[in-house]
Amino acid sequence: MTKMTKTASLCGKNASCWTATAKQTDYSCLAGSLKAETVILGAGIVGLTTALRLCEAGGSVIVLEALRVGRQVTGRSTAKITTQHGLIYRDLMRNLGRQAAQSYADANYAGVNQILDWTIAHRIECDLEIKPAYAYTTDAARRAEIVAEAHAARLVGLNAEVLERAPLPFDTAGALRFPDQAQFNPAQYAVGIAQALEKLGGRIFEMSRAVSIEEASRWRVLTDNGIVDAQNVVVATNMTIKSPVGMANRTQPRSHTAMAFRLDDPTLFEGLFLGIDDPTRSIRTGRDDKGPLLLVLGPKFNTGQETDVAKRFVELEAWARAKLPVGDLAWRWCNEDYDTPDRVPYAGEPDPDKSPGFHIATGFNAWGISNGTAAATLIADRILGQSCPWEKLYDPARPYDKNFHVNGESRSIVESFDEIAPGQGGVVVKGKDKIAAFRDDSGELHAVSAICTHKGCTVSWNNADRTWDCPCHGSIFTADRSPVHGPAKKPLLPVDL
Repeated sequence: MTKMTKTASLCGKNASCWTATAKQTDYSCLAGSLKAETVILGAGIVGLTTALRLCEAGGSVIVLEALRVGRQVTGRSTAKITTQHGLIYRDLMRNLGRQAAQSYADANYAGVNQILDWTIAHRIECDLEIKPAYAYTTDAARRAEIVAEAHAARLVGLNAEVLERAPLPFDTAGALRFPDQAQFNPAQYAVGIAQALEKLGGRIFEMSRAVSIEEASRWRVLTDNGIVDAQNVVVATNMTIKSPVGMANRTQPRSHTAMAFRLDDPTLFEGLFLGIDDPTRSIRTGRDDKGPLLLVLGPKFNTGQETDVAKRFVELEAWARAKLPVGDLAWRWCNEDYDTPDRVPYAGEPDPDKSPGFHIATGFNAWGISNGTAAATLIADRILGQSCPWEKLYDPARPYDKNFHVNGESRSIVESFDEIAPGQGGVVVKGKDKIAAFRDDSGELHAVSAICTHKGCTVSWNNADRTWDCPCHGSIFTADRSPVHGPAKKPLLPVDL
């Protein structure tokens, strides 16, 4: 049994600064039966980018979003538009070869430029700013790694330079600088892309969760209230809710904490910053409707396998206040992504012979802005019958390390409901039943089944976001059982206490 700890007191609004302040457009829920050349599940950066590229080519496209446009993983990201992804090019060259590293650089360079081009072409107001990106270390012994990464990056055509230190208000022992990178408000960008594809004839439906994907004349997607028949289906739901070859065991679900502080002088941070030391820290500026912000991210952790997520926020805030000139904490949130064994996303048709027209994208290793745009380009090219230079690199059916994925166990098992204090949750085992119980701030107990509706693992309580998180494949559910992130499509089952 897990010993319950007192939840740390957390300040700041529990929401992404991007999604909470973005100007949203409301879309209706799918009802009835429709047809299109392509149906896309997920209105994040992958789904919307694929849709806009297809619409630009004159395609017939329907986008189904289970919740709201751009408000899930894309709208909760740090939104760095960059080809600098930590120390990746050296690793890719060593593990996959020079050509793979070149393809990765080309894909992400194209992704960055696509975002910049569309922001201008479609006049998307998303706080886009051109800034350099820095990877830094505070350990002099790791400077050689910075130098090696700069060399690898230059070999694949990227502009990279080594600095003695990063322009940060604390001591660093070296930094890698990529000029002419960018940052933006990802939720507002998603809204702009959605509006652009609508003008070209694309159709978007919100609050339209796909509950089933079936083979009909080609593909049929069912929601609670409607049906879409299409020649192509694109599953762009962070983790695929369905795939011919199965993606859940080819990836590892990871989460991280993010905090946005008030900042008096944003000019102190002229760049995007990523620490390569453990624990990793990521820093960038931003803004909400009240003024400048400094965003700080903590290290990733396995979704659902953490006993005390709130403690991670406390530790991150302590670090930020010790190292950075931050003011009041305005926003805090968790986000989730999926890692792959080789650090390269999966995108394309997993089984074009047996399941033609079925496309997926997942496993962005925390770099879903540029990688997601590149993956969408690949998928759109495939649907349009065109080749894509990074198709082989992103192949979703490529061999993988079968020991990479690690299922976890619930960290929230308690002896009885009496142990669950207001604001906390726990899992009580009663015979063959496992009950996930949450006590609200008034003391009332709310209970649902603790069995994840994806593969039957027992969920854990996230005491920071107040969600039920699956420690196996990363499905996340609200306290009242609704799915937030896949691969689960169905809510947790109700329980009558």
